[in-house]
Amino acid sequence: MTNAMGGTAHERSGKALHFAALLGGNMALAVGPWFVRHADSGPVSAGFWRLLLAVPLLFLLARLNREKVAGYSRATWLAIAGAGVFFGLDIASWHIGIEMTRMANATLFGNAGSLVVIAVGLYALHRAPRAGEWLAFALAIGGSAILLGRSLEIGRSTLIGDLFCIAAGLLYAGYILLLQKPRATMGSWSLVAWSSVAGVPVMLAVALYLGEPVWPSTWWPLLSLALLGQVIGQGLLIYAMRHFTSLVFGLALLTQPAIAVAVGWLAYGETLVMADFLGMAMVAAGLALARSTQN
Repeated sequence: MTNAMGGTAHERSGKALHFAALLGGNMALAVGPWFVRHADSGPVSAGFWRLLLAVPLLFLLARLNREKVAGYSRATWLAIAGAGVFFGLDIASWHIGIEMTRMANATLFGNAGSLVVIAVGLYALHRAPRAGEWLAFALAIGGSAILLGRSLEIGRSTLIGDLFCIAAGLLYAGYILLLQKPRATMGSWSLVAWSSVAGVPVMLAVALYLGEPVWPSTWWPLLSLALLGQVIGQGLLIYAMRHFTSLVFGLALLTQPAIAVAVGWLAYGETLVMADFLGMAMVAAGLALARSTQN
């Protein structure tokens, strides 16, 4: 049975599930910096453990969901390998940046890749953004700026860390774009599993090159990072990827600053002012508007 709101009840339920997965993945990723700062290994080593510890569980989830884990084409393997390298360098760069700049800077600049994802998506469609999409984009960017504006600090002391976080955002965009074609034929868990495998040696090589301590004495931050950041966060995002345009997917990444502010309030008692609620509302409105343009 259909109605004027568009589609059957089953279709609407499916769309809601996909959208919940998209937001849930960003929520899981937004808390990652706190676990990195609690880890007593080096920051890049924390990223190495994030990938390595997640791999067995990712393959288990792929098998439980009866996903194909082998027998892909050469082009698919190359795309996965390239995505894994991009992802490994992304995490390495971001984790270094987290240690060298403020949390707000790391959150904002680490999501710079969302702009690239949106731009490439629109280029692939061979058109400029429509009026509603421009408004959605302005609301999400403006809301993120308001959320982080009070704690954002641009200066000589944070410059190197900021640059590492910007580089991480751009590398993450490359990771997402490289996975677009494999995602059309692969299950989400198997795709995250194999891209994680490809990223592990990259992370370890960078950690050893930097002379970081690799073996931790406290495991809970790394286990939490692997479960939330890699299994839940990346798993949900890759699952949702095929169901949304690049505009919606890119703008959804900008929900992470709002989530980071909310986590700071809930976990650390940080004070929220009216501007914070306004910023959250603007990001939510921008994402909702972008989603409505896809229907």
